[in-house]
Amino acid sequence: MAQQRTRNQNRILTLLKASRRSLSAQEVYLEFLKQNQRIGLATIYRSLESLKRDGLIQMRTLTNGEGVYSSVQDDRHHLTCVECGESLAIQECPVHALEQRLQEHHHFKIYYHTLEFFGVCQQCQEGRTIVTT
Repeated sequence: MAQQRTRNQNRILTLLKASRRSLSAQEVYLEFLKQNQRIGLATIYRSLESLKRDGLIQMRTLTNGEGVYSSVQDDRHHLTCVECGESLAIQECPVHALEQRLQEHHHFKIYYHTLEFFGVCQQCQEGRTIVTT
């Protein structure tokens, strides 16, 4: 059961809901600094973890190992290039029906899901030198 949120958790949740992209903990920290709001980085990490456990935000890990966070407003899916790290959001979701079946069959409340495909973007493909023998 979700606990009552702290003031800092509410501030972070508001920031993530307003953001048009996923943010790392460091980016959240810098956003608050820009707004002259003081909040420690350790507090941000604790708050993000708590919000994630309560199903209010989602986290995904980038190819460089950094975690980025977004509010759970809708499903977010991505095509991520393993060479340059660029991540392109896609709108299609082929797993909604599967999610519903899993919830019903396993009596498991799903807060959110992520779907990410890894490969090489067109720009990186075009930058490669093709050697034929």
